[in-house]
Amino acid sequence: MTTDSSTVFDIDHLDINPISRFLVWLQEAERRQLPHANAMALATADTHGQPAARIVLLRGLDQRGFVFYTNYQSRKGLTLDQNPKASLVFFWPQLNRQVRVEGAVAKVSPSESDDYFAGRPRGHQLSAHASRQSQVIENRATLERQQERIERQYQGKPVPRPPHWGGYRVVPTMIEFWQEGEHRLHDRLRYTRQNPDASWTIDRLAP
Repeated sequence: MTTDSSTVFDIDHLDINPISRFLVWLQEAERRQLPHANAMALATADTHGQPAARIVLLRGLDQRGFVFYTNYQSRKGLTLDQNPKASLVFFWPQLNRQVRVEGAVAKVSPSESDDYFAGRPRGHQLSAHASRQSQVIENRATLERQQERIERQYQGKPVPRPPHWGGYRVVPTMIEFWQEGEHRLHDRLRYTRQNPDASWTIDRLAP
């Protein structure tokens, strides 16, 4: 790969807000119609230090943080109850870019979860009721029968958000931007949130 001057980070002329910088990269990935541009690896760890990672979708982003939705009783939900910290990784190979995020995790407000759930396809709403995410089930037919039961229950009615389903927000304390460079001399910039004023410091890291 050849790196031109437009891909090298100029630390003296960067946006001091990493959320704004992230949005520029995400919007470029979406503009180029990259598949699953909002996909991110979500890593958590339980109280024994056992890590677990999975791919989820970014469903909201503002200056407060990165939002995803799931079943609160899933493995990730139960783990986040025990240890409300997480790491995210976004990877856009077509752009030779990666972003890492670390931070604390908190549930979004019930009204935010309600608003997002109301906009989901009806089939997705029904499956949120039918699936006991991460639980052992007897077979596929058991899951399908439960889905059919839920469909009958809400036939002709709006599907309410189940109380065990909603959003989490990763409130970032660190965001690192990675841009592939020639001869493996990648560009890495780390934004670190400072207390108590919540400002950000920027450091260049060796690749």
